[in-house]
Amino acid sequence: MKATIVGGGVMGEAILGAALERGVFGAGDVTVVEIVEARRNHLHTRYSVSTATEVPGAVADADIVLLAVKPQDLGSVGGTLKPDALLISIMAGVKMESVVRVFRHNRVVRVMPNTPVAAKAGMSVWTASPAVTDAQRELTRGLLGSFGRELYVAEEKKLDMATAVSGSGPAYVFLFMEAMIEGGVAIGLTRAQAEEMTLQTVYGSALYARESGRSAADLRAMVTSPAGTTAAGLLELEKGALRASIIEAVRAAHRRAIELGEPA
Repeated sequence: MKATIVGGGVMGEAILGAALERGVFGAGDVTVVEIVEARRNHLHTRYSVSTATEVPGAVADADIVLLAVKPQDLGSVGGTLKPDALLISIMAGVKMESVVRVFRHNRVVRVMPNTPVAAKAGMSVWTASPAVTDAQRELTRGLLGSFGRELYVAEEKKLDMATAVSGSGPAYVFLFMEAMIEGGVAIGLTRAQAEEMTLQTVYGSALYARESGRSAADLRAMVTSPAGTTAAGLLELEKGALRASIIEAVRAAHRRAIELGEPA
């Protein structure tokens, strides 16, 4: 199966590395289209894949094409695909109809991944056009599953919702982590100590939540003893309207995702 990745940046490389490691693709069957020479050389040297500078020739014989370029570059990466090829787009805010129009191709999958893809711990929410076959849907699941978890949604509008939750979500978490570290430093920890405690606490909490199967509310209650230290800390967070602020952050990101997807 021949695969072409259009865009050899951070996300493109993360997907490439995971797909090769998990055996979704073989290095000899992959071509990466990248205009920056240094990136082409890096990708060829590290992964033993072919590279190219022009899209049309690289996608003509591909069975699967992954678009990993900036949304504003869509108009400059068109090409003619085989009728039965699968076209996957990870371009934020770009609707499937736009991809179909540029490539004149109707087997399209749209994915909203997030940055933890780079650590093979990503969250990828995706949908597919009616022309995508069952076998191609399974191929998509295998590819997305190689660098994290995947979730299929039938309605494309839910990808804007995913953008607001899992797409932008890492930034919300990083901001919370930043504040926890600063708090630790403020009470006397060294920065290195505060960072180690915060990173492991966030990682462990997410892992525990996944494995326990309990709701976030139940887990929070389990940690919170009456009149204890956690209760005192949570009271301050509630006074600062942290819960409401996060909800409004998600709603604002959702509104912006819809705006970015509207025709110019």
